[in-house]
Amino acid sequence: MITYRKKRKTIVESKPIIIYGRNACRSAVYSGQAERLYYLSRLEGDEVVRLAKERGLWVRPSDEPSLARLSGRAPHQGLVCQIRPAEPLPLKELIAQSRKSEYPTIVLLDGIEDPHNLGAILRSADAFGADGVVVRSRGQAPLNATTYRTSAGAACYVKLSIVSSLSNAVRELKANGFWIVSSEGSASLTYLDVDYKVPIALVVGSEGKGISRLVLEESDFVVKIPMHGHVNSLNASVAAGIFLAQIDACRMK
Repeated sequence: MITYRKKRKTIVESKPIIIYGRNACRSAVYSGQAERLYYLSRLEGDEVVRLAKERGLWVRPSDEPSLARLSGRAPHQGLVCQIRPAEPLPLKELIAQSRKSEYPTIVLLDGIEDPHNLGAILRSADAFGADGVVVRSRGQAPLNATTYRTSAGAACYVKLSIVSSLSNAVRELKANGFWIVSSEGSASLTYLDVDYKVPIALVVGSEGKGISRLVLEESDFVVKIPMHGHVNSLNASVAAGIFLAQIDACRMK
């Protein structure tokens, strides 16, 4: 188990996690991370229930009060799962597996502390075909029920690597042929000025502190998303989605 020393939080839970909702539970069953499935009796014929039974999972019909207790009284849509997240990959293994892509994309998160943001970034990473996400072992939002719920199940599919030093991870990626693109609001280049038809490691920082100085110094490109409104920054997950969409669009030309 990897924990924060400061707040004693867990990045990837060593014990089973309870998740809920149709998309999250469907993804957990399809990906093989689900261990138990609780469902409202009226969903007996549901595809998720049927697949869970076919795969030999522990499956039980339940009632509304029981599911409400399991989900913490959050909207569960009649489905609650107990899951055990996949083990994170060593960075070397993540890099090796990314070579299956013509132009690999790995996303590095520098201090994303809100699990809602982490979940939304994982959702975008899955949607735009990123090969994996790298997070720090400290100062990072945990992969918990909130993350799974916000990711709409994408957290079950996106490969994750946990590193003690993001700057060391950047150097290892560069040594393996990746170009490092970091998002910084004061940059002179925009995210449209980069040719993404190469292996890309995209670094996204927190809204408060941004990207650390050491990582910025190691970056090949420091770019910004131009703003035309009254605010001068974007939510980290929104920025990540814009970058990933542009990387994907550039490679499709």
